[in-house]
Amino acid sequence: MSKDKHKSLSELKGIIDSLKKQGKKIGFTNGCFDLIHVGHIKYLRAAKKLCDILIVAINSDRSVKLLKGNKRPLFPQDERAEILSAFEFVDYVVIFNELDPAKTISALLPDILVKGGDYKIDEIIGRDTVISHGGKVVTIPEVKGKSTSEIMKKIIRS
Repeated sequence: MSKDKHKSLSELKGIIDSLKKQGKKIGFTNGCFDLIHVGHIKYLRAAKKLCDILIVAINSDRSVKLLKGNKRPLFPQDERAEILSAFEFVDYVVIFNELDPAKTISALLPDILVKGGDYKIDEIIGRDTVISHGGKVVTIPEVKGKSTSEIMKKIIRS
């Protein structure tokens, strides 16, 4: 795994504080990223265009299981982090154990919080925190028909 990209929250906080002092615009997104597909790639590329530094926070195995059920995750958290770290448009990866990224967002205070277009702005976790610190929240249109759940259903049918 690319340890230069995969960081603990405390490591990442120090790095981000330094980057902000340099005037870098910090972007943040989160998700399970359990089975990487073209929808993820397009989404992350678009998110990176909004910022200088893109942080991807991924749910831990424990939190994915609680959110998605006992058959998930398909890939363990360290493998998911390694896959995301391989993309040039992802600058840092952090794993969070909670059901939502509120604690991680509060610690890092990104300038831009990015989520997929399937979310309404007022439903996005961390929105109030980011906006109250002068940041903004952006949604990126989803790629229709490209979701991990839909891919899994297709595999099961075949």
